[in-house]
Amino acid sequence: MEKAPVYFTNLRTNGEESLLQKLERLMKKAGFENIDFEDKFVAVKIHFGEPGNLAYLRPNWARTVCDYIKRLGGKPFLTDCNTLYVGGRKNALDHLDSAYVNGYNPIATGVQTIIADGLKGLDERDLPVPNGEYCKTAKIGSALADADIIISMSHVKGHGSAGFGGVLKNIGMGGGSRSGKQIMHSEGTPAIYEDLCVGCRTCEKNCAHDAIHVVNRKAVIDEEKCLGCGRCIAVCPKDALQTKWDAGNDVLSCKIAEYTYAIINGKPNFHIAFVLDVSPDCDCDGHNDLPIIPDIGIFCGFDPVAVDQACADAVNAQTYVESSVLGDIMRDSRKKASRKEAIEKNDVFKMVHPNTKWEAGLAHGEKMGMGTRTYELITL
Repeated sequence: MEKAPVYFTNLRTNGEESLLQKLERLMKKAGFENIDFEDKFVAVKIHFGEPGNLAYLRPNWARTVCDYIKRLGGKPFLTDCNTLYVGGRKNALDHLDSAYVNGYNPIATGVQTIIADGLKGLDERDLPVPNGEYCKTAKIGSALADADIIISMSHVKGHGSAGFGGVLKNIGMGGGSRSGKQIMHSEGTPAIYEDLCVGCRTCEKNCAHDAIHVVNRKAVIDEEKCLGCGRCIAVCPKDALQTKWDAGNDVLSCKIAEYTYAIINGKPNFHIAFVLDVSPDCDCDGHNDLPIIPDIGIFCGFDPVAVDQACADAVNAQTYVESSVLGDIMRDSRKKASRKEAIEKNDVFKMVHPNTKWEAGLAHGEKMGMGTRTYELITL
């Protein structure tokens, strides 16, 4: 397979050009204007940041991208799907409040913010997964699935389950509906927390497989009938049903890749990854730690696998920040074997999260034909 071009610029500027102008110049050099945007609905997939987290991308970047799309005749909107876990983004109302507080509002960005899977995370489309091994179809937020063009803006960082959060994590996990997220995270049925269950029967009424019933005012799952779709998790008003988070991390990474492919397949797509404020954990957390490496720059291109690989390689080539958690790990004389192995391989993400297998997702994406891990870095 030919090398995929990945375009890069650092974060240095002079008095004649701002970073936002430099971003647009990078996108133009990468061939952004070759996309036919005229009268097309353009989903700009981004993470709005959990309330309390300050590492998420500033909305100024999104404004630049959306203004560029509008000048090219497109109809852009910013979007993400609701979260599976309890927090500030588990339904559309809370999610919009969180997005607006973090600056993702129409005044700041110039476009509408749409929660792709709707009010309760139930607005989804089943999209086919080309060459899918773990998922034949993917449950994708309807606004994202219905868009004509997909543009991703990803903040590169660590992740407790996926290890590495980049383009695939942003699109695949972020684009799955709440049910889709359950399928990615779990190999089985949901867990019921009886102390939270009030016997309201909402789960029972919404189960398409007659697998859940309320007995003595508590929900009970018939394990043989349950398909693990996660719809009950999405509709429970008390968060009494939750995922078991039992998918292996290698399988999780592969499912994320499959969901990404389902979203972008057959549509023009372009990917921008910001390697700055590289926090050890995801922007889904309600806090963020000190970045583990110095800021590097911005990567972009048409191949999501290649962009992710270029970002990971750039992070692994950096000197770690001494005062960060990565510095603590390097100074720990009692390192577990998996961390020692990661240090030998100079794998920053496995140093921080040694039980993750982030490369499995990139390898799987390449195997499916979504892209290639072999790239040519073109510097602006």
